[in-house]
Amino acid sequence: MRTLNCLLMALLAAGRCLAAGPEPYSQTQKPVLYGRHWVAITGKPLGATAGAKMFERGGNAIDAACAMLAVVCTMYDEVSWGGETQALIYDPRAKKVVGINGLGVAPTGATPAFFREQKLKYPPAEGPLAALTPGNPGALLTMLAEFGTLSLREVLEPARQMAEGYPIEADLVEKIERHKAKLKQWPYSKNVFLPHLGQEHEAPDAGEIFRQPDLLHTLNQMVEAEAAARQAGQDRKQAIYAAYDRCYRGDIAEEFVRGSREQGGLHTRADLANWKVKIEEPVMTTYKGIEVYKLTHWTQGPAMLQALNLLEPLDLPAMGYNSARYLHTLYQAMSLAYADRDFYYGDPDFPPAEPIRGLLSKAYAQERRKLIDGKQNQPDLRPGDPYPFEGKTNPFPKLLRDWSNLRTNRTEPATAKDRAEGDAAFRAGTTSIQAADEKGWAISVTPSGGWMPACLAGKTGIGMSQRMQSFVLDAAENPFNVVAPGKRPRVTLTPSLALKAGRPFLCFSVQGGDTQDQNLLQFFLNVVEFGMTVQEACEAANITSYQMRSSFGEHQAEPGRVTLNEEVPSWVRRELGRLGYKLDFAKKTSGPITAIFFDWDHGTFWGGASNHGEDYGIAW
Repeated sequence: MRTLNCLLMALLAAGRCLAAGPEPYSQTQKPVLYGRHWVAITGKPLGATAGAKMFERGGNAIDAACAMLAVVCTMYDEVSWGGETQALIYDPRAKKVVGINGLGVAPTGATPAFFREQKLKYPPAEGPLAALTPGNPGALLTMLAEFGTLSLREVLEPARQMAEGYPIEADLVEKIERHKAKLKQWPYSKNVFLPHLGQEHEAPDAGEIFRQPDLLHTLNQMVEAEAAARQAGQDRKQAIYAAYDRCYRGDIAEEFVRGSREQGGLHTRADLANWKVKIEEPVMTTYKGIEVYKLTHWTQGPAMLQALNLLEPLDLPAMGYNSARYLHTLYQAMSLAYADRDFYYGDPDFPPAEPIRGLLSKAYAQERRKLIDGKQNQPDLRPGDPYPFEGKTNPFPKLLRDWSNLRTNRTEPATAKDRAEGDAAFRAGTTSIQAADEKGWAISVTPSGGWMPACLAGKTGIGMSQRMQSFVLDAAENPFNVVAPGKRPRVTLTPSLALKAGRPFLCFSVQGGDTQDQNLLQFFLNVVEFGMTVQEACEAANITSYQMRSSFGEHQAEPGRVTLNEEVPSWVRRELGRLGYKLDFAKKTSGPITAIFFDWDHGTFWGGASNHGEDYGIAW
């Protein structure tokens, strides 16, 4: 009896321990990644290894990020060398955040009239006519020259080894095989990606050594340019820019243009020679004393800042984490912010001038917040008028009156396959990179473009961008984002940095097209409002709204549709249905978020990489 009583007491004690344990969202599938000296995180394990190699050589976080960028481009991790890079860098020397604009531009001849002649409603999603000028080489070289410490030879060494040959991953094999009919349209792509042409399985096999000799030659040309400049007496920075010149004004550019035009592209030598990476000021808002930085309105990043302005005065924890009321409030705030994105965002180098100061003002958010209806979803929330909040008059009153997402509402897809393809386009492309070091450097990057199916530009081995599709042809949709030669489209790519008390607090980004700032908004709130660790916040269940216009394909919207995690309880589902939402469900809904939390109390880094994809980190 005494033994039985002891057993019962032990079981009761265990029950009390379990009852007092952490909330369900604190159980993570990956551990927090702790580091004291540095941390490197990106979309592939081999990419993170390349970053670690740079740290081991004495490089800083920018060197590591550049090496990771080179590797994920070589691995086609939803990005290749002809795509685009967007980054935010915390420079500890100046104690400020700087932006890197490595987005390409529309080539000569890319006009609304040209695409209408092709019987297109938007620029195409694939092939040479979908391609901007390449941005990734220039962005990598600029970041390395201005903020790194190592040589280009050192930073490109892992990517060069992989271009020579690496065991290809099953994920890329599946993408190549799925898109092989499209890849066969482009001779240079067919030769590289389909080594078993004519067989039932024409892509490489998983684990097979995948070789890219043309890309290896291009990377070697860049390193040769650096070496020649150093031999001629130029310093480290000048030598890296010599490689930049060879990419955009030399024989690499010449072959890129020839290969593009051979396959029907519009690129000219002048398009590449005149393009430049921009080092620019980001935009920022404060949320309860935390400074949150984004690249400006050539990206969708300010939409997250607008949503934070809308939510800041509300008591979100009192609503309950992922309660129906909380999710409804998030959805309405995102709908308001994204409606502004869809109408007002575009390239700041082209007129008309975007009203970004008004859009980001707290007074404008206060006015817009009045539109949030706690009792039902509003499928026709429209762009606001930020001009009075910067002392101006809106030049587009008629366009605003006629603008409605209901007019772009896609009809119900005929099959589940159609729906899946539409959702894939909504989440198209991108990977993410985070790095930080004990010297104070921190960087957040979202490179993208040139995902499968990638059209290679001649013998360069460079997969071209597909970002032209993010333009519109009709000013009635967005007068700031109409395609024009030399212009950048408004993109979904959105690195993030947050400072607290003047020091880095969070470094975070995610892949996933129009879902990016939705996921990042929820990640940020999970940390700041609900006290999650960085890994808990990376894995936590998010919602996805489709009420905004897709930045891809036919730019359609689905007002009221929301994707929930499968584990959302029935009473939350019923309440959201009563509020007018159309629900669907997925097993993993966090998005592939990568992030770093800066623990200044202990002088350590906390890294996070969601369980959504193959994102991986290494720290020391």
